[in-house]
Amino acid sequence: MDSRAGSGKYRVEREVLDEQRLEELTKRKTLSEIHKPLTDRLKDSLRCTLPKLKRSVVSSCPVLYWLPKYSVWDYGMPDLVSGISVGIMHLPQGMAYALLASVPPVFGLYTSLYPALIYFFFGTSRHISIGTFTVLSIMVGSVTERLFPDEIFLKTNGTNLTEVNIMTRDAYRVQVAAATTFLGGIIQVLLGVIKFGFVGTYLSEPLVRAYTSAAAAHAVVAQLKYLFGVSPKRFSGPLSQVYTLLDICLSLPQTHLPTLLVSSVTIVLLIAAKELNSFLSTKLPVPMPVELITIVAATLISSTAHLNNNYSVSVVGEIPSGLSAPSVPDLSLFGEVIGDAFALAIVGYAVSISLGKTFALKHGYKVDSNQELVALGLSNAVGGFFQCFSVCSSMSRSLVQETTGGKTQMAGVASALIVLVTILKLGMLFQELPKAVLASIVLVNLKGMFKQYSDVATLWRRSKIDLVVWLVTWVSTMLLNLDLGLAASIIFALFTVIFRTQMPTYSVLGNVPGTELYVDTETHREAREVPGVTIFRSSATIYFANAELYLEALKEKSGLDISKMIIYKRRQEAKQRRRERRAERRAKRQAKGEKRTQKAAKQHSGPPEISVEEDESDNWSDTRLDMRSAEKEEQSWIEKGNGTVFVIPTTPRTPEGCSRWEYLKGGHPDSTSLGWMSELQDGDTTTLGSSSEDTLSRDLEQVSLGSLGKWTWDIHSIILDLSTANFIDTVAIQTLKNIFRDFSEIDVDIYFSGCQASVVEQLERGDFFTETIRKQHLFVSVHDAVLYCLNHRGAASIPRYDPIQALQSGTKF
Repeated sequence: MDSRAGSGKYRVEREVLDEQRLEELTKRKTLSEIHKPLTDRLKDSLRCTLPKLKRSVVSSCPVLYWLPKYSVWDYGMPDLVSGISVGIMHLPQGMAYALLASVPPVFGLYTSLYPALIYFFFGTSRHISIGTFTVLSIMVGSVTERLFPDEIFLKTNGTNLTEVNIMTRDAYRVQVAAATTFLGGIIQVLLGVIKFGFVGTYLSEPLVRAYTSAAAAHAVVAQLKYLFGVSPKRFSGPLSQVYTLLDICLSLPQTHLPTLLVSSVTIVLLIAAKELNSFLSTKLPVPMPVELITIVAATLISSTAHLNNNYSVSVVGEIPSGLSAPSVPDLSLFGEVIGDAFALAIVGYAVSISLGKTFALKHGYKVDSNQELVALGLSNAVGGFFQCFSVCSSMSRSLVQETTGGKTQMAGVASALIVLVTILKLGMLFQELPKAVLASIVLVNLKGMFKQYSDVATLWRRSKIDLVVWLVTWVSTMLLNLDLGLAASIIFALFTVIFRTQMPTYSVLGNVPGTELYVDTETHREAREVPGVTIFRSSATIYFANAELYLEALKEKSGLDISKMIIYKRRQEAKQRRRERRAERRAKRQAKGEKRTQKAAKQHSGPPEISVEEDESDNWSDTRLDMRSAEKEEQSWIEKGNGTVFVIPTTPRTPEGCSRWEYLKGGHPDSTSLGWMSELQDGDTTTLGSSSEDTLSRDLEQVSLGSLGKWTWDIHSIILDLSTANFIDTVAIQTLKNIFRDFSEIDVDIYFSGCQASVVEQLERGDFFTETIRKQHLFVSVHDAVLYCLNHRGAASIPRYDPIQALQSGTKF
């Protein structure tokens, strides 16, 4: 049974609608009614009412909306279980990612505490977990190590050996991290206040995935020194990762074997435990806290075996108990870190909003992008006062929070309480934790990002342009570091958009028989072009970057090289004006001669004598020169190519001074097609056969069209389908005006179809409509325009000129 049988049919009978008639039927509002004056809009925005104030306060602090409705009975236990699970994950990840940020591990715990509490009040997503994140930690670490590398903290001990003053170095790096975080938070708040939440849309999914994949490679390089127990040199700037990796390879002979053993064992156990966790995920109510078990076991083994004292295995060291007092970030550092802060603000927001919208779509609620930007900015700005580094949502923790039954932001408060208890009472227990264990945790947690390299094969099949964006992002991030790499990636991604709008698909549309549908004739076999009508469409909007290309494509698709045709027409008009002047001079000379003959006949009875005065001889001389130049110009046209066009007046000169010319395309007579060209309506008109002495063969012009190409002129109307245009600028408006004017010169009508209301409004504001270009030239659909063209011009058959018949009648060309 045909599945299309039940699709149904419909029949609509209505008049052909142009834009003006549509506005009359729909009673379109005026521009002043649609757009209020600026003063009125300012008054409305500044007017304060109680409902408006309430909405503003609730939208700025969403906790005031959902907390009064919070049901402890329905949501309390799921949020508590979810919060505890996420809090247990915060502990190892916070300390491990602090190493990526090049700050002591306790500051990773601070980062897992304060921002989560701030987000509780201002965030709109119910399922994301705010805290440390791999990519942001790496970006912060690149800033801290660039401004305060180890080399400036070297000191000499009692045995004349140089070593790094770790406490002083860490203190300075904490200041840099806090200042960068605070500035990034301020940037996010400002962007949110001015409703700039859409900025995250400029980071496409291929760009973000490639960027995080390259950041994962940065993280691996940063953790190799902890895994192998080596001390490579610090490099900064472009290609720093390449130089660092080469230096680590050169340092491998000095690998600290006990540290390498600890790293290897930890990595193997973590991978095995995570695979087991994944296998039993359907049977376990909550995932096993693999990382927490690992750091507890590693701390016990390290303290029991005294790995630091006996085998020189580097450990976390002293972890102060209690909370540190807030302090104002160092404002003097803002000038050096503003670029990094902006990159952190954009990347952190892009990761958070994409994850938040994913969960919101799944669970049926809405996430406010601008409020999320403000919430994330306040989390970072406040965290900067408590020596935190930049935060955003984490995919792994957010998935745990969602899968363990988390319902609201209360789960984030529960996880923060777990971290708080650890900082106050349990922090000192992790002083013997080997750093190699934390580095191993980081490395294993990057497995998900390493899987993103499969995007290359996927994008190769789906979109080559997205693949190029992916590769350029990855390469630029690896070679130029995270901040410059992000900027280069965004610029390149925007260029791909501009490139695609500059090089759209141009097509000529044909009618699907029996319908009002019009499709590309090159891709649809059954599409039929409408005789005498060319329907032209671009797949992109028209604006300054592609307006000239639009005009060139129109010439190519229509087969009318309008510029050359107008040039040819004007040259023919110039030649005809010269003939008229010669004819006028001959007529004057004949009249004078007749007068003199009559006068001499009266005075003398003998035969009349005709004398030529000096000025008349001058006129004859001018005429001969003029004729010679015309002959030379005609000869030069003949030598340009092998095509021929014949020009003949098809209608006599009207009283208004206008005549019509018929043009014959060069080629085989049987395949000849003709068109019409109207002369310029400026009084500069010509006529052929202006002298009784001229024959038809002298009036016909033989001109080479080798440089003009082959063109046919059997169309009377061109319809420009603008349904794909969502805006139009002044350059495009001028281009459309030029198209209308130029094609009118060769008697081809131009019509527009499918213009959106916003485009029509922009055309009105751009003074597009004149006495000659009216709204009657705009139609609501392509089919309306086609019907109008066929009714207006299609009934008249296009006359043809038969050169064979002209040759048989004795006319010589």
